[in-house]
Amino acid sequence: MRDTLRRSRRRLLALLGTAALAMAGAIALPGTAQAANVLTNPGFESGSLSPWSCTGNLGSVVSSPVHGGSKALAGAVSSSDTAQCSQTVAVQPNTAYSLSGWVRGSYVYLGVNGGSSTWTSSPSSYAQLTTSFTTGASQTSATIYVHGWYAQGTYYADDISLDGPGGGGGGDTQAPTAPTGLTSTGKTSSSVSLSWGASTDNVGVTAYDIYSGGNQVLSVSGTSATVSGLSSSTAYTFTVKARDAAGNSSAASNSVSVTTDAGTGGGTGFKQAAPYLYEGWGDPPSPSTVMSATGIKWFTMAFVLDSGGCNPAWDGSRALTGGVDQTAINQIRAAGGDIVPSFGGWQGSKLGANCSSASALAGALQKVISAYGLKAIDMDIENTDEFENEAVQAKILTALKTVKANNPGLRTIVTFGTSTTGPTYYGNRLIEQAQSLNAGIDVFTIMPFDFGGGADMYGNTVAAAEGLKTKLKSTFGWDDATAYSHIGISGMNGLSDQSETTTPAIWTSIKDWSNSHHIARLAFWSVNRDRGCAGGGVVSNCSGISQNTWQFTSITAGFTG
Repeated sequence: MRDTLRRSRRRLLALLGTAALAMAGAIALPGTAQAANVLTNPGFESGSLSPWSCTGNLGSVVSSPVHGGSKALAGAVSSSDTAQCSQTVAVQPNTAYSLSGWVRGSYVYLGVNGGSSTWTSSPSSYAQLTTSFTTGASQTSATIYVHGWYAQGTYYADDISLDGPGGGGGGDTQAPTAPTGLTSTGKTSSSVSLSWGASTDNVGVTAYDIYSGGNQVLSVSGTSATVSGLSSSTAYTFTVKARDAAGNSSAASNSVSVTTDAGTGGGTGFKQAAPYLYEGWGDPPSPSTVMSATGIKWFTMAFVLDSGGCNPAWDGSRALTGGVDQTAINQIRAAGGDIVPSFGGWQGSKLGANCSSASALAGALQKVISAYGLKAIDMDIENTDEFENEAVQAKILTALKTVKANNPGLRTIVTFGTSTTGPTYYGNRLIEQAQSLNAGIDVFTIMPFDFGGGADMYGNTVAAAEGLKTKLKSTFGWDDATAYSHIGISGMNGLSDQSETTTPAIWTSIKDWSNSHHIARLAFWSVNRDRGCAGGGVVSNCSGISQNTWQFTSITAGFTG
């Protein structure tokens, strides 16, 4: 039964000025825009943001909810950032343009810098925004933007259109020269500051695009920038390209590699209550029903495996997008939540073990990250093929380091078994390799069950977590607070595979301990089993004990770290 269950487990109003763009003193009458969209990647169907750039690294491309096609923009608004995403395009002087777009969310704005804008309050589904403006007598570029409002939650935008003639009369095909002398001018545990030499262009440079690995993370008008939202103790490689008003991009600058500083005293700031949900087993419930009943926001979605040739698929057989798993994810996100996929588990054909190299594994992980615009991923490292294979451990950690560098802000989690006193030999080896490889793992999650005996599930869980804290301190040189902030606990509700019993009262105590010690993550296996069936044994769709429906999920929703 251990094999069966472990395989199947483990957010006021803004007043924006609407000054016209037409310059005072212009004599010529404005031309009429022809119906042609001059924006690039207007529906985000490329799967990347480029050439859009978003403040605070808060924009991502998602597969749901969309208005048209298969992709849309998600802006993760914070209390201090509206997640404004913008694109600068070439336009013709003294010409009328029409701007429109489809948006969803609370207080979403669409407009042009220095000119007109429009907004909608809080549509429950996609609504169209439209506005128009006329360029000035000598204007050759315009910056189109979409953004949300402070603390109003994630907004979505899709199929944005700027109808009118492109700039430059179609004649500017010359790219700027490459920026020179890229260097880092400073860093913290969560940001890197960069500067470079200016590029030249036959018409003029309008923007510089900053890349981390192969992904564009920022766009600025000057020759310096600070990339924020990074993870501590993590290596990043940056390049810069210049872009003109016609959209021509230069070759890349020299690259510069920077490792962010270690976190101090406060850890990652990442907190996640995310019980496991598995669509391929155990009478999977409607996630929106569970969310409504419990207040839970995150789910760990199990499991992404290898469908052959180092290609990711849900359970190794269900398509990455378009199936029941995406339907569940759409429900979760529509209800204001999000997911972290879990790669691996106890059984099956695992990407970590079967991808030929760390770079191949990173490519497989990137497919899933890009498909869902992920904020976090979990590698559930178990069994002899991954956990008890040091070479595979190193491959997984190197791949996580790669995708973390290529997706600034992405959180990486590793999940593994434990003894009652802390990590086993292979758990200690995993932690040591993470430090040696400078992998920048955000959360080390232990699974404190299936100990092979022991009735005190609260005491054993706390002892195992304290043992993990001690190991993290000695390996990384962290203080207690920092070590705790990198710890996750993933338990098993009701009866474990070895019939250890975790009651709602015990899980409440574990949740309270986790909050008081400010750990990073609390999860359990699984929501599918979060239903009572006293005396039912260790089965897939109930806990085997007496409990209220979704009781463990409700308790977990109280985890705040």
